[in-house]
Order: sequence, then C-alpha cells, then structure tokens
Amino acid sequence: MRHTLAIALCAGLLAGCAGPQSPDGTWINQPIVEAAREGGPLREALLAYGPVLEWRLDAQRGLASYSNGFEAPEGRLGMSEDGQLTVDYPGNYQERLRLHGERLTQEASAYGPEQQFARPAHAAEPGAPLGSSFEWALYQAYLGGEWSIREGVGQGGLVLFHPDGRLEGLPGAERYALCLAGDCASMAGEHDSLWLQLGERGAPWLFQRDGDRLRIFQALNRAAPDEVPEYSPGRQAWLLQRD
Repeated sequence: MRHTLAIALCAGLLAGCAGPQSPDGTWINQPIVEAAREGGPLREALLAYGPVLEWRLDAQRGLASYSNGFEAPEGRLGMSEDGQLTVDYPGNYQERLRLHGERLTQEASAYGPEQQFARPAHAAEPGAPLGSSFEWALYQAYLGGEWSIREGVGQGGLVLFHPDGRLEGLPGAERYALCLAGDCASMAGEHDSLWLQLGERGAPWLFQRDGDRLRIFQALNRAAPDEVPEYSPGRQAWLLQRD
C-alpha cells in the first residue's frame, strides 16, 4: 500500500504539481560559481565541479536537457520506482537526478562524477539559450565589481564586466565571453581564455586570474596554418586590479 502511494505521489510530481518539490525549471551548477568566486583559475573550478553547467527540466512535457558549455542534448524525463528522476537518451544512456528541496543532485555515472545544482538567483529571459542562467551567475561572481587598469592601454581607467556579456572601459572591446568548454578550451590547453569583441570583430585572448588581479595576454597561435589553432600566452596586454 505504501509503495503504491509513493508511486502515485511521484506520478503527481511529474504531472507538474506546484510546490517546492517540483523539479520544473532551471538548475545551475552552483559549486562551480562559488569556486570561481574565490578568484583562482576558472579552468580548475570547471574541472573540479563540472562538466554539466545547467539543467532545464520540464515535467509537464516529460523533457530534460543540460548544457556542458558546447552541447545541449535533450532526453525524456521520468521517474523510477524508488522515486528518483531519470533522464533517458538514445543509445540506452541514462542520467539519474535526486531532488532535495532547492537542491538537485546528478548522480555519479560512467559519464561523470556526482554534481550539485541549485535554483539561479537570476533566471535567463524566456527563449535564452540553455546555459544562459549559469553564465550570468558565473560572470557576476567571477568578474563582477569594479576593475582598474593598472597596466596597458587605458591605464587608470575603470573596467566593468557585466553579467550579460557587455564590457565597459576596456579599450577596443564592448563585449566578452568566458571560454567554458569545447573548441575554445581545447585550443587554449591549460590556459584560461576569453573572447573580446568590438562590433562584428573579435578575437581570443588568454588570461590569468589571481585573487583581485587579472592579467590578459595576447593569444599566440603555435599551430601551422593548416592545423587546429593552439594558443599560448604572448605579450601581456592589460593588468586589471579589482578594487
């Protein structure tokens, strides 16, 4: 009888019941955000607590998708008899999730370690790409605040990295994006990288974060013209200090 009741409650949850235990909505990898807030290398935070950055669950439609920074596969959301959320993908691949109030746990599997997720303080606008809520939280935690240019063009000026990707005060750039995964990460090797853009033109740069100091370097391509780019730090372009 108790087992039957539990299944009925689970079915009600996946039918979209309102309340604090509903899985619907966006969940971000908060441990990555908190690790990045400490001001160390971004790559280390991503490796330690990733690779999944954000989940989006829709129990009404039975759909779930996640972003790891370069892909966003969609699977079928269901629930097992023991009350755990399951996400099934083609090829007999499954992820298992556990809901604990305002915390979501992705269980360890052959494809990755256990990972923790929380509701974002700032949810992305409807229709925004999957991963946008995580990026907002990360950008605000990692680069938020006021930075002054200690060395480089514009020395003495104030730089603001906005969480929506806008950039103020850094000469020659009006937008930025941190590299989180995919080709940009593989091309930068062991280094952190970001994209700086002005109008329609942009280029990759490498950076080094140490507490409240941020060094931005030119990205030198060591690969041959017919090979995949392989970047290493070149001349330091800016040294920024967060006040």
